[in-house]
Amino acid sequence: MSKICQITGKKAMVGNNVSHSKRRTKRTFDVNLFSKKFYYVEQDCWITLKVSAAGLRLINKVGLDAALTQAVAKGYCDWKDIKVLY
Repeated sequence: MSKICQITGKKAMVGNNVSHSKRRTKRTFDVNLFSKKFYYVEQDCWITLKVSAAGLRLINKVGLDAALTQAVAKGYCDWKDIKVLY
């Protein structure tokens, strides 16, 4: 699960580098990912997630538990993929 946000499901896209003479070569647009620790109050433990900047904003807006349940419901991550730190 590299370069995929566990909250929003964002992943790397493929596009073109376009030079001044309009030659095109392939490139990837990577996601702005962070490996971040969160305190999960409902389970009373620390967890680590790979989240994008948009995922961090979503967690700040709706809360960690709601964001995780939305991500699992949409299939972006699974409960077994979340690393639990004690």
